[in-house]
Amino acid sequence: MAERLRLKAQTAEDIGVLSAMLQDAAVKVGDLAYLPRQRRLAGVFNRFRWEAETGRRGRGSRVRSGLHIEGVLKAAVQNVPTREAGHVMNLLAIEAEPRADGAATLTLIFSGFAAIRLAVECIDVTLEDLSEAWRARARPRHPEPGNN
Repeated sequence: MAERLRLKAQTAEDIGVLSAMLQDAAVKVGDLAYLPRQRRLAGVFNRFRWEAETGRRGRGSRVRSGLHIEGVLKAAVQNVPTREAGHVMNLLAIEAEPRADGAATLTLIFSGFAAIRLAVECIDVTLEDLSEAWRARARPRHPEPGNN
């Protein structure tokens, strides 16, 4: 049984770590929920386990992971088909733009020029593995710089 990941982000640098852990995570639109009354964005992703793949070849593994972003004051979407619950998006990165007052803007960037932009009162994000890992169908591939 592999050890389950549980990370908490409270700074822009922490968001960089979460972003690396979630790179290439797949999520169905229906597995994302913006809960304005609770001031939360929550999602369940099929996360590629990059931390288990250092120096390895092959298909790798994935795990179901929950992402909670707390203190959400406002959310905006770009190119996210919100009425297509079964549509799968691939997360490329999470970016953080902190402000001097402690507030921040978090942007979840997906393939296909899709994004979710969140105004948050402070950076308060949790990533937690929810399942056992399973063998991935394929290893995510990225073009080498200059070879796209």
